Amino acid sequence: MAKTKKIDYLYGVGRRKTSQARVRVYHGKGENTVNGKPTNKYFEGDVQTKALAKPFGATETSDKYYYSGRVTGGGKEGQLSALVLALSRALLKIAPEKNRVVLRKLKLLTRDSRVRQRRMVGMGGKSRRKRQSPKR
Repeated sequence: MAKTKKIDYLYGVGRRKTSQARVRVYHGKGENTVNGKPTNKYFEGDVQTKALAKPFGATETSDKYYYSGRVTGGGKEGQLSALVLALSRALLKIAPEKNRVVLRKLKLLTRDSRVRQRRMVGMGGKSRRKRQSPKR
């Protein structure tokens, strides 16, 4: 019989546009990393730092947990949004009944479903461009 390995982390998945984020939230003190780099090196700037701290601040778990995330696809903003959603979903597993209300109120559990509009045939290479009307 195979040995069962104890899972000592909480797992969450988030998506935004073409970005996917998978995150593991560990109990204790540690360094937050994204794709093997410290979070403040991967996402530089105050706005990104505040956005990543939002789920932890809302659930009052900022000094109790740390995370390791992997993001793929898209740009930095899409990756950031996907990571925030993944963190929120992972933190929801700590105390679902309490955290769901708080995270839902801040709209941190809602996936942003907006994606790039596809290119249409006969539109001159753009998705919303129309044909030029006659001059006269």
